[in-house]
This record gives sequence, C-alpha cells and structure tokens, in this order.
Amino acid sequence: MTVAEFLEWEPDDRSGARWQLRDGEPEMMAPASDPHGSSQARLVQLLGVHLDARGGRRRVVVAPGVVPEERAEDNCLVPDLGITCAPATGAHLMHEPLVLIEIQSPTNVSRTRTNVRAYTTIPTVAEIVVLRSTAIAAEVLKRAPNGEWPRQPDIMDADGALRLDSIDFTVPLREAYRTTNLA
Repeated sequence: MTVAEFLEWEPDDRSGARWQLRDGEPEMMAPASDPHGSSQARLVQLLGVHLDARGGRRRVVVAPGVVPEERAEDNCLVPDLGITCAPATGAHLMHEPLVLIEIQSPTNVSRTRTNVRAYTTIPTVAEIVVLRSTAIAAEVLKRAPNGEWPRQPDIMDADGALRLDSIDFTVPLREAYRTTNLA
C-alpha cells in the first residue's frame, strides 16, 4: 500500500484503533496506557499554553501523520505529538513538522526506535523527544546547525528539564508526568 492509498483507506476494523503505514503495510497501534495517555495530555497542555503565549503560527498536534524522506511512498508514521509552524490544512498529514514526540512503552521499544530513525530523515525536524511511560525519563535528539544528528541523545531523568530550543520551551521533566502515577 502507498501513502496515498493508506490515507484513503477505510479499515474493516471499526474499533477506533489508530493505524500507521510501515514499509507499505498498515500497522495497528495499541491503545495508550494510563501513564502514556496522561503524560501525552499533560504535554499537550504545557506546550499549548507555551505556544499560545508566544503567539505566531506554531501549534501542537496529537497523533499527526508524518512522512519520512526514507521510503516516502511506503511510510506514514504517527508520533504521539508533533509541533509545526505550517498552517492547518485539514489533511491527514502534518506539513513541516518541527518537533516530534514519542512516548515509549515497554511493548513498543523497537517500533519507537525505528520511527525515531525515520524522523531524522524529515528535513524540517529540528528536535525529537522520546519520553518513557514507565519512569520519569526522556531522551532528546537535536539537529545540529550543519544538519547532522548526534550519535547519542541527551538523556534526562526526573531531576532534569525538558528543553526544546526550536520553540524556546523549558519545563522540569517532572511536570510532564505530574498527572501520572509516576509523579
């Protein structure tokens, strides 16, 4: 299946499940655990308030469809959150993603890692965040001014701060988990 076919596809499954396209094959995504969904919702709140206060066109989107440069005809991936400066289009795809955020659960480690590698091929992406759903911890990859990605992410624990330079955002990492059982 191509991305164009995927975007027009109506799955027989009517459960409301989310899907992404990986290497031409539709892949069902499991429902979020409570810590996953709670930290995702909390981040939407924190990022939305920050972006609103700064004005401009930047906006946060839940579960946006993004197409990596690598095998672009066969892949439409769905991170947990995305931030873009592009105007809303009503389409299924996020144009010009700036920041992509994944929340990694124990059951999706390899898929998350594969997605993160694919996100690095999107020219507009400046930062990629991976939050853990089982502990207050995060990894942040930041594209260097020369366009290169670091070999290793910045790692932060519960005492660290989540800093996104591309949107001038800093928050204690614990705040992203405040509404979870991990706080």
